[in-house]
Amino acid sequence: MKCPFCGHLETQVVETRLAEDGGFIRRRRQCGACEKRFTTYEKPEVSFPAIVKKDGRRIEYQRDKLRASLNLALRKRPVSTEQVDGAIERIEENLLNQPHREVASNRLGELVMRELKKLDKVAYVRFASVYRSFEDIDDFKTLVDEVR
Repeated sequence: MKCPFCGHLETQVVETRLAEDGGFIRRRRQCGACEKRFTTYEKPEVSFPAIVKKDGRRIEYQRDKLRASLNLALRKRPVSTEQVDGAIERIEENLLNQPHREVASNRLGELVMRELKKLDKVAYVRFASVYRSFEDIDDFKTLVDEVR
């Protein structure tokens, strides 16, 4: 690996540690020329399927967008960041296990609703009311009755 200080191409790994969550490896390296030390991180690169919108457009999966949607539904609800992270990981695992390279946006929405239903019923109803575009109060009532 190239030294970020002097550009020398030969560096030596001095120390290797697995991250606490096991998601990546942290390596301390030392340059063979200037002898300065620096840290690198190694993590697996995964390829999520493309998301196919209702109008046929294909967009790249965005974890930040998923997190923002969950956080909006969970706003002012007693759900920890760790629980949200767990839900995101389960949704992503499901996406990665899909046999196809594309996933319909409504499938992703259903995965989000399933996780929200487990986390918080109020957040589930919030998300579902927007996601399913309720036409009248009866649709909303049906959903609330379903949750009870």
